[in-house]
Amino acid sequence: MPETGTTAVLALVPEADVLLEVAASVDERVVRAGVPAHVALLYPWLPAGRIGDDGLERLSGVLSPTGPVTVDLTRIERADGFVGVPVPELGPIAGALRAAYPGQVPYGGRFGPDPRAHLTVALGPEPGVADEIERRAARRLPITARVARLHVVELTSMGWRPVAHIPLTGRAPHPSS
Repeated sequence: MPETGTTAVLALVPEADVLLEVAASVDERVVRAGVPAHVALLYPWLPAGRIGDDGLERLSGVLSPTGPVTVDLTRIERADGFVGVPVPELGPIAGALRAAYPGQVPYGGRFGPDPRAHLTVALGPEPGVADEIERRAARRLPITARVARLHVVELTSMGWRPVAHIPLTGRAPHPSS
């Protein structure tokens, strides 16, 4: 379980909330209540106390040159205790973040140094439950969405809260005067 003050950089994909609803209808324990469909591009990011305006400005400098990204969710993938959807279109952004923050190892290294960008549908389902979630979720695909901004969130004692959003403008930020 992550500690309070942990942050993440996410791409929210509200069009895919239906996939989480499908998973919860099979077994509500396999989805995190109140957490929308998203792709974690860098988790954990910096501790909340280390971000500040300078940290957000640096993050914007890494992300802003990327323009909006259209993602096509087309297939379900499974691994032991996991049902998800690959999102290769967001891989370059995840790679840019990892290069900019090499000390922040995605998922604490649990999935290697460079895990593929994905949208988690269910975590920890038993095999039969995973089969049912996979079958039902696959019927809801394909889903196309446009990601025009990324979100920084922080874990608090009350759950995850938004900290900032970074527009994907396709332009480098202007230097401060």
